[in-house]
Amino acid sequence: MADPRFFHTAPPKPLAELAEIAEATLAPGTDPGRLIEDIATLEAAGAAHISFLGNRKYVPAFQASKAGACLVEPALADKAPSGMAILLCAKPRRGFARIAAAFHPELAADSGIHPSAVIDPSAEIGPGCRIEAHVVIGPGVTIAAGTRIGANSVIERGVSLGENCIIGANVTLSYCLIGDRVLIAAGAVIGNTGFGYDLDPSGRVKVPHLGRVLIGDDVEIGANATVDRGSGPDTVIGRGTVIDNLVMIAHNVQIGEGCIIAAQNGIAGSARLGNYVTFAGQVGVANHAKVGDGVVAAGQTGITNDVESGAIVGGTPAMPIREWRRLVGMQRLMLKKRQVNKDNGE
Repeated sequence: MADPRFFHTAPPKPLAELAEIAEATLAPGTDPGRLIEDIATLEAAGAAHISFLGNRKYVPAFQASKAGACLVEPALADKAPSGMAILLCAKPRRGFARIAAAFHPELAADSGIHPSAVIDPSAEIGPGCRIEAHVVIGPGVTIAAGTRIGANSVIERGVSLGENCIIGANVTLSYCLIGDRVLIAAGAVIGNTGFGYDLDPSGRVKVPHLGRVLIGDDVEIGANATVDRGSGPDTVIGRGTVIDNLVMIAHNVQIGEGCIIAAQNGIAGSARLGNYVTFAGQVGVANHAKVGDGVVAAGQTGITNDVESGAIVGGTPAMPIREWRRLVGMQRLMLKKRQVNKDNGE
């Protein structure tokens, strides 16, 4: 049900093929040759669509759905409406994502360099690259095979881009070395000077930032995110980390592999994040704080001190999640009591 003006749709696929794509199993009695035309939500799906049930709270929508097929955990399969084909899947959401990608593959862009692009003669552009309108590429830049650079982006002196990267429109890259298959969305700024000053009553002195930004393979950085270069040590983003839109990463920060950082996070200078850290929206990390492997932080958490590996935290300053939830519950009860007293004229 994707808009054909923006998304390509592949031909219909039989359930047997979709089950293979999703790493699912067809429920007994399901016709493996039944054709499905597209994906859809439980509410919007019709007989030619496949959907998924990924959360028990959507069971009523699942039971009322008109979807022709659905990916479901085995424990919930008995709640399916009559006539719906069931694909038994341990991870329905992941299976649905794979099917969505199969129905709507991203079409490869034609390679080539737009005539309005300005490219320094010393830059090296690999085969199969696409350089769009008004891109500026500075001296000594290296761009490996298959990488795409969006319109109006600026790739400054010495930057290195790996293979099959996608750089959106209006991106600025400087002082950075970037791995393979990295996606940087529109408006991001990578490698800007950090916010570092020496201050006293006589005035301020800007601290030179002589480090770089090092970005590992398979990293994604969202729209209008900013990653400052180091002041001496480098700013580092580990392999496979995903950074949402409007995130600020300051100088000297080191982020491990496989982290997930949601929108509007701010990570202050020299903070250290381990591997597989997950931050919900609007998390703030103080400078020099160390966050261990596998830490999960709830939305709007303020991390002012070190957090040990595996901890789940919330609140400001960050505290164990159960303690934070208990505190929030008490605050709500107090506010409710105050309102009742106010209503009673007390």
